[in-house]
Amino acid sequence: MSDSPRLRLRFPQHRVSRRAVAMWAAQVVAGWAVVIGAQLVAAVFDPSGWALVTAAMCLVVAAAHATVMPWWRYRVHHWETTPEAVYTVSGWFDQEWRAAPVSRIQTVDTRRGPVHRLFGLAALTVTTASAAGSLVIDGLDAEVAARLADELTRLTQATPGDAT
Repeated sequence: MSDSPRLRLRFPQHRVSRRAVAMWAAQVVAGWAVVIGAQLVAAVFDPSGWALVTAAMCLVVAAAHATVMPWWRYRVHHWETTPEAVYTVSGWFDQEWRAAPVSRIQTVDTRRGPVHRLFGLAALTVTTASAAGSLVIDGLDAEVAARLADELTRLTQATPGDAT
C-alpha cells in the first residue's frame, strides 16, 4: 500500500479571465458568419426565397448561441493548481472535471492564436501520462498563463516521479 495521499477530485477555485466571454462570443459569431454568408450568397440565386428564410432562422439561432454559450462556459470553467495537482472543470453542455497529479505532468504549453492575442488571453495545456488526454485551460489572461506555465514547470521538475 502506498504512503502517498489519494488525489481527490474537487471543484477548482479560480475562474478564467472575464475577457474569455468576449473571445468565445467572437469565435461563435465568426463561425456563424460563414454559414449565414453562404446562405445569403445562395439567396441571390434562389428565386423561391428559402435561402433567405433559412438565413434568418440561422441568424436567430446564432444570436442565441453567441449570447448564451460564452456566459455559460464562463460560469463553468474553473481551474486551480496546488503543489500536488492541477484541477480543471470545463465545457458547457458536456462538462468535464479533471485532476492531474503534478508527478504525471509531461509537458506544459501555452497557446496564443490570433483571437487569443486580440483579447490578451492564452490557453494553457498540461499534457499528462493519461489516456484521457491533456488538460486545457482556455481563456486565461496571457500573463497568468505564462506565470502558471513557469510555476507548473518548476513544480514538475521538483516533484519525484516518472510522469508515466
